[in-house]
Amino acid sequence: MGETRQPQLNGAYYGPSIPPPSKSYHRPGRGGGGCCCNPFSCCCSCIANCICTCLCQIIFTILIIVGIIVLVLWLIFRPNTVKFHATDASLTEFNYNNNTLHYNLALNLTIRNPNRRIGIYYDRIEARALYEGQRFDSVQLTPFYQGHKSTNSLRAEFRGQRVVLLGNREISNYNEDRNSGMFDIEVMLYLRIRLKFGFVKSTRVKPNIECDLRIPLRSNGTSSGTYESKRCDFDWR
Repeated sequence: MGETRQPQLNGAYYGPSIPPPSKSYHRPGRGGGGCCCNPFSCCCSCIANCICTCLCQIIFTILIIVGIIVLVLWLIFRPNTVKFHATDASLTEFNYNNNTLHYNLALNLTIRNPNRRIGIYYDRIEARALYEGQRFDSVQLTPFYQGHKSTNSLRAEFRGQRVVLLGNREISNYNEDRNSGMFDIEVMLYLRIRLKFGFVKSTRVKPNIECDLRIPLRSNGTSSGTYESKRCDFDWR
């Protein structure tokens, strides 16, 4: 049998071209591979995420605890609004001439604390008297402490004269009040108080008390009308 001879290719390759090997690049922080937050191997972004998560959990826990404490305190103390009444008022002079108001006003007030477990420190009490939105006098009343479920009385006296500038409309209202013998006078109480819960005292708060009064003028022992007790409005600030 004859021997088949293979052609010699002298080391050359004549087939299709072989593409070069592809190169892969790794960019930090993009896809592929997780990150474990530990002190030995962790990137900055993972540390920041861990810190933010911990802070959010701490803040959320604190808010829940504070809410529970407030709810428990409210259920224990059941705070009720303090009641202010202007029980009596005496107006013996109220004359307006040449932009000057001459006045003599005395006002009796009662303060009722209906709370069973809350006491009140009245550290500052300023009473202001106003007519047609213009203040004509102010007095400081004596500070005091009010115990649980108790009633205290105050007396504010306004006496003297003061320059008060009234416009045409206000002067017209004054003339109507003088003819009727009943004057619309506003008395404001500006307070600085502290609440006492057992052995704990709160920080100072500054509520305002507004008393819109209609007071008869009493002259020569004769009154032009009857004063009616009025409950004042309590406004927390």
